[in-house]
Amino acid sequence: MKSTTEKNETAPPEEAQDEAHKPPYELCLYVAGMTPRSVRAIANIREICSEHLQGHCNLRVIDLCQQPAMAEADQIVALPTLIRKLPPPLRRIIGDLSDREGVLNALDLKPPAQEPENRRQESGDRRQGAAVLEKPV
Repeated sequence: MKSTTEKNETAPPEEAQDEAHKPPYELCLYVAGMTPRSVRAIANIREICSEHLQGHCNLRVIDLCQQPAMAEADQIVALPTLIRKLPPPLRRIIGDLSDREGVLNALDLKPPAQEPENRRQESGDRRQGAAVLEKPV
């Protein structure tokens, strides 16, 4: 699989005014061939783009088995990795993107849920499916 670019440009008319205020999203998903994790990550991000970013998303899927030099430019250290280049700040999400709530929060598509005070203090509680790394721009 080589790099592919998708642009979703359809939005229902009743949502046109709300959609006009959404910032454009530029996303790059780095995968390694068509492994089960890669396939899940591709399906998950396409579904998220379809449901939450209609007409406002430019998604590139880059297979590092076909284009290994692309890993250096975005400093890819784990796969699959989704990079949100726009809107700032740059965000990296590592994993198969199956933790939908975590991915939506990382992409600023859903307000963060308020956790009870005792839950915030617990350590070692990590969800599978997405790890978010932020890098200032």
